Amino acid sequence: MSNIDLILLGLIKGHPQSAYDIKKNIKYRHISRWIRISEQSIYKKVLQLESKEYISSHIEKNGNMPDKTIYTITEKGNTHFKELMNEISNKDISIFLDFNAIIMNLNFIDTKEQLVIVSNIKEKILQLKETLDVRLLERGHIPETGKAIFRQQISLVNVLEKWITDFENKLKEEK
Repeated sequence: MSNIDLILLGLIKGHPQSAYDIKKNIKYRHISRWIRISEQSIYKKVLQLESKEYISSHIEKNGNMPDKTIYTITEKGNTHFKELMNEISNKDISIFLDFNAIIMNLNFIDTKEQLVIVSNIKEKILQLKETLDVRLLERGHIPETGKAIFRQQISLVNVLEKWITDFENKLKEEK
């Protein structure tokens, strides 16, 4: 998937690093909340990017620590990075929310069960909102682009909170 390629190339472009460090950065930045990327796919993708010559590797030794493979973006990788930036920025916007698969099937369960399911979704939305608020405060040092992503996610969560509350109230009225 080109989104994952773009993220990995961007992380390596930011500074050369190992696949393990990439995994830690993805976890720290909570990238897997908005792009589907597993730990296993990170290692696989890094090898694919290297086989396509978008990144190159070298071994670093640090004292008694095991050897570490460090990846660096190549000129071919820089070109591909720019192509991906352009290509993805020109795509139609797709917002897929996992819980939409649940919402579309609510009619197949009774109203009491619907309210429980909707309440579960609402609880997760509120937890995410709290988590994002805390992380934004904790990470004041991040660049403006990172803050913009936080603000975007907070705005989306606020809209989702209003939507799920309205939806829950309509279900209660129908009961």
